[in-house]
Amino acid sequence: MISPSAQKVQDALNKFGVSCRVVEMPQSTRSAEDAAGAVGCQVGQIVKSLIFQGKQSHQALMVATSGANRVNEKKIAALISEPLSKADADFVRQKTGFAIGGVPPVGHAQPIRIFIDEDLMQYDEIWAAAGTPRAVFKLTPDELQRITNGTVVRVK
Repeated sequence: MISPSAQKVQDALNKFGVSCRVVEMPQSTRSAEDAAGAVGCQVGQIVKSLIFQGKQSHQALMVATSGANRVNEKKIAALISEPLSKADADFVRQKTGFAIGGVPPVGHAQPIRIFIDEDLMQYDEIWAAAGTPRAVFKLTPDELQRITNGTVVRVK
């Protein structure tokens, strides 16, 4: 049994026909460092799901970035032709249906435009949050791109 939030992510993954399985860890996977330690991979293999808000449109935007990278917000803003602000916890929950620290790249409450860090594409496998601060799932970069319909970009 997994928690209801993690099950929501598993259900979304099942709809895409991928063989990814959500696992809940005994320890926190809230930060990229925590997640890498929990699953035994490099920090760069962790998908950080960062939610931003367009300052004019107020639309949600996700950047799925490598856990080793910081996002250059000006580069992302240039891609969408709009300044960005980091979304607050209420906005994140409203748009995704999940709390910060467990936001997955799929299963959102509302459709969200997604950019994927090109640095994630170098790995054979990556790990993403699965709805709670202790749940994750393993997938390939190609699967991430397919299930999110994300655009691969340089984020740093």
